[in-house]
Amino acid sequence: MKLYCLSGHPTLPCNVLKFKSTTVMLDCGLDTTSVLNFLPLPLVHSPRLSKLPGWVSKDGSLNLEKELKECAGRVFVDSQPEFCLPERELLDLSTIDVILISNYHCMMALPYITEHTGFTGTVYATEPTLQIGRLLMEELVNFMERVPKAQSATCWKNKEIQRMLPGPLKDAVDVWTWKRCYSMQEVNSALSKVQLVGYSQKVELFGAVQVSPLSSGYSLGSSNWIIQSHHEKVSYVSGSSLLTTHPQPMDQSSLKNSDVLILTGLTQMPTANPDGMLGEFCSNLAMTIRAGGNVLVPCYSSGVIYDLLECLYQFIESANLGTTPFYFISPVANSSLEFSQIFAEWLCHNKQTKVYLPEPPFPHAELIQTNKLKHYPSIHGDFSSEFRQPCVVFTGHPSLRFGDVVHFMELWGKSSLNTVIFTGNYHTDFSFSAEFINQSNLILKLILFDLIFLSELNFHQVSKLLKEVQPLHVVCPEQYTQPPLTQSHRSDLMLELQPPPMPYRRCSVLNLPFRRRYERVYILPELANSLVPSEVKPGVSVATVSAVLQSKDNKHTLQSVPKAPPVAPSKKRKRVMEEPPMTMAPKPLLSGAVPLEAFLATLQKHGITEVKVEETADGHILHLQAEDTLIQLEEDGTHIVCDNNEPLRATLRDLVLRFLQKL
Repeated sequence: MKLYCLSGHPTLPCNVLKFKSTTVMLDCGLDTTSVLNFLPLPLVHSPRLSKLPGWVSKDGSLNLEKELKECAGRVFVDSQPEFCLPERELLDLSTIDVILISNYHCMMALPYITEHTGFTGTVYATEPTLQIGRLLMEELVNFMERVPKAQSATCWKNKEIQRMLPGPLKDAVDVWTWKRCYSMQEVNSALSKVQLVGYSQKVELFGAVQVSPLSSGYSLGSSNWIIQSHHEKVSYVSGSSLLTTHPQPMDQSSLKNSDVLILTGLTQMPTANPDGMLGEFCSNLAMTIRAGGNVLVPCYSSGVIYDLLECLYQFIESANLGTTPFYFISPVANSSLEFSQIFAEWLCHNKQTKVYLPEPPFPHAELIQTNKLKHYPSIHGDFSSEFRQPCVVFTGHPSLRFGDVVHFMELWGKSSLNTVIFTGNYHTDFSFSAEFINQSNLILKLILFDLIFLSELNFHQVSKLLKEVQPLHVVCPEQYTQPPLTQSHRSDLMLELQPPPMPYRRCSVLNLPFRRRYERVYILPELANSLVPSEVKPGVSVATVSAVLQSKDNKHTLQSVPKAPPVAPSKKRKRVMEEPPMTMAPKPLLSGAVPLEAFLATLQKHGITEVKVEETADGHILHLQAEDTLIQLEEDGTHIVCDNNEPLRATLRDLVLRFLQKL
């Protein structure tokens, strides 16, 4: 069993597991942190960005003014943003049989895999994962296509040139493999290969293994996966949460008795009180509004935003923010809010019960009805005529490189009254976004909230989880085996297990530390009926069987040995090769042990009296001195060493057989 690691991002994984002749891809996350090396795509002309100087090396030997722009000591690529794809050279991706998707954030690279590698298999995901994943892909495509870039920067990717660039461009990984965003045609084609599954549903793959999704508590429809055969079990834990938010709670018990547990999607942020952090989020938002400023919350169009809107619903009236407009701007804003209300069976119990009252599971439905929350596909059209300040805007993309958020950064960035609040599981990924604000002469207030813990396991939680489920071996990204670089003293922000976890990094191949020892074999009823068991010890019976083993579709069956057809008499002599093969009767198997005292007494009755007994580690050696013969009585066999006296050897053999049982 082997694990191929195609992504170096711990929370956006892409791994391939080879298990019992099946090749299974576990998630295909898209590493979007590569876009931080590119300039933002403004929706309207930006004088600030257009006046940035081109980059020239200090000695003047390298001039890339048309491709690279300099901003406050950092160099950015002036081109359409590109994404770092999962590794495609480590193994032939056309051999992948199935792709298992754990949540909608971990499927964003799916079109690159299914449409450009010769993939012919099946993708398995829950319905919310498919539908919300489609929305996120549609949003990403929309962000890119509505602000096209005429030029395409490629010279900087040359290895020799990249080596001369300043960081972090100099240290960017596999830049020659970075690709532009896919098209909606590719998205639709990729998602047509998805087969929907429900929690605990067992899907058989080629008769070799079964896969089953379990609720992970991370987001609507998010899953951990069990991949198991009759005698081996592998658990795949991706983004998971033990906190009670809107999704169904995490199924922990089904992870028990795993031979290998593959662990991804942890947060290395310090733990904090969720209620306290949400309260601080609301209070900072209120302070900004009361001071006459605006609040910008860069976010994805699904996930944590549902919890933030629910928190604000409870806070608005008490904070006297009833007249403050809240805007949610995304090409898929309307669909996202609607989907959250209709996937009732995928929600936690409290929200499920609201559906049968009937009430909307999420309170943002009431915010929309009372016009406290308004949603728009973009800043154009109705929004531009209804927009008023001060206000709170939820929009994407969290990287600040594309989407409507770029416009608000340009609009509000020059005033210190305004605030941008980063939250959610993209906080650490897009920490460079905060740098970009500081380096771009933008003076709006910046607040980073560790609300990432709302949706991902932390190290304290996962240590407790592993003690409960007790896997034999744990496999995880190497980032989890050491403290974060910015907090090297925090040994509590790493995994310390016995045995130590097996770490992996991008492009590594792991031989998972267990061997297949057993295989299930079926026996046909008529063959089973012919068996004659013999009791070898109380409660244990054994029978010998002669059969033909048939293996088909990874299922093994014992069948009766076919009888040779009768040969019609013929005067002509047939060749030896044409004669049907003879079925030899199996030799009987022997069971039992030869008792020393009783065997010596039997030898004496047959005239063998001069016997010297020597005790060994495995049994006894009997030296028949007059006959110059040795008999080795051991646990797993009996040996008679007798030279040039076949009658004596046969006699001794028969005496030994008296004490053994024939099966």
